[in-house]
Amino acid sequence: MKNLPSLKNLFYLVNLHQEQNFNRAAKSCFVSQSTLSSGIQNLEEQLGYQLIERDHKSFMFTAIGEEVVERARKLLTDVDDLVELVKNQGEPMTGEIRLGCIPTIAPFLLSRVVKQCQQDYPQLSLLLKEDTTESLLDSLGKGELDLLILALPVDTTGFHSMKVGIDPFKMVVHEELSDGIMTPIDYQKMPDESIFLLQSEHCITGHAITACQLGNSAKINPFAATSLHTLVQMVDSKLGTTFLPQMAIDAGILNDTELNIMNPPGEAPYRDIGLVWRQTTSRISTFRTLGLMLESLLSDKKND
Repeated sequence: MKNLPSLKNLFYLVNLHQEQNFNRAAKSCFVSQSTLSSGIQNLEEQLGYQLIERDHKSFMFTAIGEEVVERARKLLTDVDDLVELVKNQGEPMTGEIRLGCIPTIAPFLLSRVVKQCQQDYPQLSLLLKEDTTESLLDSLGKGELDLLILALPVDTTGFHSMKVGIDPFKMVVHEELSDGIMTPIDYQKMPDESIFLLQSEHCITGHAITACQLGNSAKINPFAATSLHTLVQMVDSKLGTTFLPQMAIDAGILNDTELNIMNPPGEAPYRDIGLVWRQTTSRISTFRTLGLMLESLLSDKKND
């Protein structure tokens, strides 16, 4: 058998690339800086190529070093999946799952997911992270997360997705302004810059524009909020109107406000809720079981 590189040294290299600092990388690997540096040097000697250009103050990855990092990251992820496969053989609903979720879903769904998991699968532990869709997909690809709850559609090339439910959009407006909005609603007759949305990195903005057919950008206010709660505060201050997912409304986001709920015009707009995981994972059975649990949770809430 060939003299294969050490997984430990590949792990050191990947962490150095992530931290871009030898001291921080060593701490994240729970080794001394000299141990990490020696491991990477041994890796270079074994491969016969320089992976890092160093001087006494700084360093940079070579082109081949960048390529090795990407392949090493995938290899380490596959090894983690292999370990999980063996560890959970015959017991798919045990162990840890690093679960990522977007901010327009997490506050309104995750507590219910965790409680249901604790009840149905007490041997399964969920480690949670909230972030934007782009960042979560990046973390999933790097093996830093195992499973995502996202609003679909998004580009999930290289991943597998499972739709678990739908989340309708509702239009909300202050009760003092709602009487002035003719029904059925015609967006073209609304004042310019009267519709408030989230910042563009939140996928719900694109979903709302598409689902609610907001083709006239003049109607959208250039000020973008950072969260659904901020949107609610702005609209409750009689600044305009916005669109909220039913999930957030059901969770009480409109409590203690003077906002009325209105149905957007045309076919009822909505977003799909889905699970996303790597195609190479060994925990497909686990994730599909969680998907069925989510389907039940979302369906139960819909039927309340």
